[in-house]
Amino acid sequence: MSQADQLLGGIAWAEGLVREVFPDAEVVEVVPRTGGRLSAVYEVRCEDPAQGVILKVYAPEWTWKQAKEVHVYGMLAGLGSLPVPSVLHHTEQAGPEGGAVTVLSLLEGRPLSEAAEAAEELDGTRIASLYREMGSVLATIHQLGQEAYGYLTDRILEPSLDNGSYMRRQFAKKLAEFKALGGDGRLHDAVARRVARDGALFDTCERAVLCHNDLHEGNVLVARRAVGWELTGVIDVENAIAADPLIDLAKTDSYSLGRGEPERRALLEGYGPLPDDAAERLHLYRLYHALELWDWFRSIGTVGPLDGIADDIARLAERDVSLPWIRLA
Repeated sequence: MSQADQLLGGIAWAEGLVREVFPDAEVVEVVPRTGGRLSAVYEVRCEDPAQGVILKVYAPEWTWKQAKEVHVYGMLAGLGSLPVPSVLHHTEQAGPEGGAVTVLSLLEGRPLSEAAEAAEELDGTRIASLYREMGSVLATIHQLGQEAYGYLTDRILEPSLDNGSYMRRQFAKKLAEFKALGGDGRLHDAVARRVARDGALFDTCERAVLCHNDLHEGNVLVARRAVGWELTGVIDVENAIAADPLIDLAKTDSYSLGRGEPERRALLEGYGPLPDDAAERLHLYRLYHALELWDWFRSIGTVGPLDGIADDIARLAERDVSLPWIRLA
């Protein structure tokens, strides 16, 4: 069901949820916000603006993601220095169709991806400054060490004690998906050769940390203040993993679509000191992200970007270090 369809049920369902947090709340409007394929997101506006919240409604097959987000937001809140939403309430049965809903605090700002399209004054220099803040955000998130490497829910699934084992398993999984989805056999083999040749780089990671694993322009909020544009929020932790911090940095790098060297340099400057082998590890992780992205688009029937991503996979598999960005079009 689309977000628009869910709104046909009126606002009563939303008001009941808001009143779990603010008992006297009077809802005046429920506005669809940017959501994904796994969930729908709404801004709930009330007579008292201070009672406004975000509702995240999960598709039935993705209800388990709720426990993950509650867990990860809890870890991030413990840092005390990141602008992340607070989990105000969560339930498994109060959505428009009886599904799971999480009530989150409403943060100032809008996604950088939206602001960059609409705000003429948000030029390249200011965007680079925001990328510097994004680098700092990643460095802060990575202060949260994890006991093993693996996919996060409210625990680490199939934990690996070392990064080498984890990443070889992940590449094997994504290559198997690539093959099953009809990917080019020669490209499959080129990636496998690259991992076999340079996979020892994975072993140099000393510890697993919490990784956002999706910190792109759509998942950071920005607002214009007296001193200029500032990053005001970090959202959507559905993809979080316990992994090498460089895999997280590589994903933000890779998904910085339409950006260039100034933004990349600002991102790295904001992040801070990197290990000596960072350039090679980041390059190998960009290959992983490109492979994962090809698999995802193909699995959901989005074929337009596939040729461009396949070209990038080919260059990354051949260690073309001149390719810092992954194209989607």
